Amino acid sequence: MRKNLEENLAQLEAELGYEITFDLVIRRLKVAHKQAALVFFDGFVNDVATIHIMRALQTIPRMGITQTALEHLLQEYIPFFEVSTEGSLEAAIDELLSGTMLLLIDGVMDIAVLDVRQYVTRGSEEPTLEKVTRGSRDGFVETALFNVNLIRRRVRDPNLRFEALQVGRRSKTDVLVGYIKDIADPSLVSEVKKRIEAIDRDAIPMGGKNLEEYILGTVFNPLPVTRYTERPDVAAAHLLEGHITIIVDTTPFVLLVPVTVWHFTQHAEEYFQNPPVGTYLRWVRSLGILGSLILLPLWYQFAMSTNLPGWLAFIGPKDPGRLSLWFQLLLLELGLDLIRMALIHTPDALATSLGLVGAIILGDLAVSVGLFTGEAILYTAIVAICSFATPSIEFGNAIRLFRYLLFFGAVLGGWWGLGAAFIVTLIVFGLTKSFGIPYLWPLLPFDGPALMRVILRYPIPQVTVRPRLTKPQDMQAQKGTKKGGR
Repeated sequence: MRKNLEENLAQLEAELGYEITFDLVIRRLKVAHKQAALVFFDGFVNDVATIHIMRALQTIPRMGITQTALEHLLQEYIPFFEVSTEGSLEAAIDELLSGTMLLLIDGVMDIAVLDVRQYVTRGSEEPTLEKVTRGSRDGFVETALFNVNLIRRRVRDPNLRFEALQVGRRSKTDVLVGYIKDIADPSLVSEVKKRIEAIDRDAIPMGGKNLEEYILGTVFNPLPVTRYTERPDVAAAHLLEGHITIIVDTTPFVLLVPVTVWHFTQHAEEYFQNPPVGTYLRWVRSLGILGSLILLPLWYQFAMSTNLPGWLAFIGPKDPGRLSLWFQLLLLELGLDLIRMALIHTPDALATSLGLVGAIILGDLAVSVGLFTGEAILYTAIVAICSFATPSIEFGNAIRLFRYLLFFGAVLGGWWGLGAAFIVTLIVFGLTKSFGIPYLWPLLPFDGPALMRVILRYPIPQVTVRPRLTKPQDMQAQKGTKKGGR
């Protein structure tokens, strides 16, 4: 870093490709009768704020700026609240690339950083994956700062912290680690930050999903070990229980850690209904998830059995069809996945038509020509409905893979194969951990009171302590309660 303005600008132009990249703007002007320059990327800065700053700079009197008085000058003359200084050109370039504006003045070594950023962002809308009949209609957006504001609006706690980190040597993506200081376990906060800081990569172009794979190391295990949410109220509720939120800039969702399998079976809708209704919804949803896992392989095994008791004799197609039953079920499963993928890539105006073609026309014709049996289509459709009842897409996809494991176990080994595949599934669930937390807690290891809170949707006034899962420093969620908790 030098005091000479032209030398600093020449180095900056060389590093950033001035006059090669079209969006780099260098606006020369005079400040206190000294040569100066404003440097910014077009489209990032707020035009109105920049004009006011330029007008204020032109009112600075001669000899009104010195090296030692730069910060005082910014405080007295600049009509803006987010200003700072940088002592090195490399640090200033990092700030510039994040969208801020630089002020370089001839004869002054430090660089003024003016945060007049104005990101392009969409409005906050209700998340399509986490809709509720009651409750707020706002959701996270792609700008990290706005997401922080949505959480702070719900948790006005002076102990709420959001620590800023950067990931990616080239992308320098902002990552915010959020927690409540006197609730969250300090060792958990340190571990989350340590894993994020250990990432040594050019960039994380897919945002939060790329970050998850780095800090959680999910390679062969399909089970999700972090919960995604697009709802600020869900993120706030988890913060108050001692969880950690991870906000990645350009990503319209928040990562919640640590989690257990039961976090993927619950939905915000349960808490916008009365406790008995919420409990009922939780039970139905859990049965649906279980059905999506075991219903198809179990039905196939019953259909292939020849010594069923009389009350189960109705199971199994009377006309087996032209294809083997296991091949029919496999084709139907793959066909449903193709329809799901096709609907994602189909414009909304044509999605309904595609669904009708796939579900009605093709299905009806396949039964008419004897390619598939009606029962195979029926049970596959029931399993698909159960899958859609799963609140988490990531967990639903993992269940689908385990369903394939159970299905092929039944096809290849009968009841013994199905049992062996089911044991393997339980072992995978039992060995999975999220930041050291057992995936099946409080079932394994067993914790009775905590398990009751998983089974039942407790009335909020009765939830007086935080879950022991996250090892919170402050166990009391409500004043006047006895110490302890689940």
